Amino acid sequence: MTDPRGLPGHDESFWMDSTDSAPHAPLSEDIEVDVAVVGGGIAGLSTAWELARAGRTVAVLEADRIAAGVSGYTTAKVSALHSLVYDRLQETRGPEGARLYATSQQDAVERVAGIVDELHIACDFERVSAYSYAVTPSSADKLRAETHAAIEAGLPVTYGTETELPFPVGGALRLDGQAQFHPRRYLLALADDLLRRGGRIFERSRVTGLSEGAPCRVTTEAGRTVTAGDVVVATHYPVFDRALLFARLSPRRELVVAAPIAADLAPKGMYITEDEGKRSVRSTPLDESRRLLIVTGESFTPGTGNVSESFLRLDAWMHERFPVEATAYRWAAQDNDPTDTVPLVGPLHAGARHTYVATGFGGWGMTGGVLSGRLLTALITGGTLPWAGLYDPRRLKSTLREAPALLSQQLDVAKHFAGDRLRTAHVDTVEEVAPGTGAVVRLKGRRCAVYRDPEGAASVVSARCTHLGCLVAFNEAETAWECPCHGSRFGVDGAVLQGPAVRPLERMDEVLGGDGS
Repeated sequence: MTDPRGLPGHDESFWMDSTDSAPHAPLSEDIEVDVAVVGGGIAGLSTAWELARAGRTVAVLEADRIAAGVSGYTTAKVSALHSLVYDRLQETRGPEGARLYATSQQDAVERVAGIVDELHIACDFERVSAYSYAVTPSSADKLRAETHAAIEAGLPVTYGTETELPFPVGGALRLDGQAQFHPRRYLLALADDLLRRGGRIFERSRVTGLSEGAPCRVTTEAGRTVTAGDVVVATHYPVFDRALLFARLSPRRELVVAAPIAADLAPKGMYITEDEGKRSVRSTPLDESRRLLIVTGESFTPGTGNVSESFLRLDAWMHERFPVEATAYRWAAQDNDPTDTVPLVGPLHAGARHTYVATGFGGWGMTGGVLSGRLLTALITGGTLPWAGLYDPRRLKSTLREAPALLSQQLDVAKHFAGDRLRTAHVDTVEEVAPGTGAVVRLKGRRCAVYRDPEGAASVVSARCTHLGCLVAFNEAETAWECPCHGSRFGVDGAVLQGPAVRPLERMDEVLGGDGS
């Protein structure tokens, strides 16, 4: 299956395509609850469910549909083996920090397994081994160092040079007892149980305001208010940033291709390497005789690079190495990398008393989201967990140690903020934008993001991201405008697809007159 651009497969996540869900009504009246959770992905739903289980009244406010944002486009690995993280943690957080990280991540793996059993969730949950592998000799050296660090952190990992992959590797680190599942089926079942416990879910209810106090109040773009004793911001990238968390997060987007493969030829484990532009491999049940091979890679900053070429390169890699059928699906996933490696889960800022945040999962949002639910529930209900200090967003020492990474991230933002304004537009009129593509064009003295559909009709919106004003760029492969500074994404009509922006790009239809379109 191909599209007019020559890209393979159906432009949708398998997880989304293989599940249906009943809609939840938007918030239409002011309400009061114990806790308001902003965001309906795995972090938000896990937190809401844990809180409801602890006896709190909870409302989930989702800007679009629950389990349909980042959590609907993940690769859904549930693992404590996170590529090459433990050697770095030994340096930045010390042996005890690495041990707490490993313990908390494995606790999240077991929490998922326990919830699947407790709620009898049919979500293709499978216990498998996780592997980090190397292709080059230098990467093999790093992998051996990671092996020692992971063992010191308490993980029963082993190192070898043989895997079930149909190509040679330079080395592989293995951790048994990990898991994979269908994330949407898991989360929709969790949401159903949340409702049975008295929780409330509101979709198409974008939150645009937060007033901290006792109580707190959150307001939606429709003008409705939720009064709550506590508020959790679980919007992947925080839509409220009163601790300048955006300076400690780097958005990253990765591409995914998936194709059917005979069940007896599919890898039984989950694999990841930092080599070859990063590659991640797993499979999931498809039918009685086949599984769906899911391959992820080609990391890039939103709003940069040639995404179509990257999709084709990833697809070619999959077909060259695995005996798959024609590519069935393609999609993309977005992650936020914290500058000091560890997610930010806890109080929203130094002065926060009743507001909390969960963000910065660095590509490991399945365990990170479940971990967040456990940790935030403990904090809100007066309990504690041994790793609370490790994830506390107010930490300073590790942030200072990671100052070079933080500075590099901010230099990238400054480069885009200033440099993109100085760059001369490649086209000068709407007519020069090819049908089916988009470009930033200066019209009547303003930078405009112009998209022309395949028939040539133009949609014109402001090219300035509504988060902090960086210029957006067009992602042709996904037909979206993307901000390279902090990862906000917009539809061709300007609608917000992904935060931290909460307001759409301004429509600029008035500039079309006289431009021949």
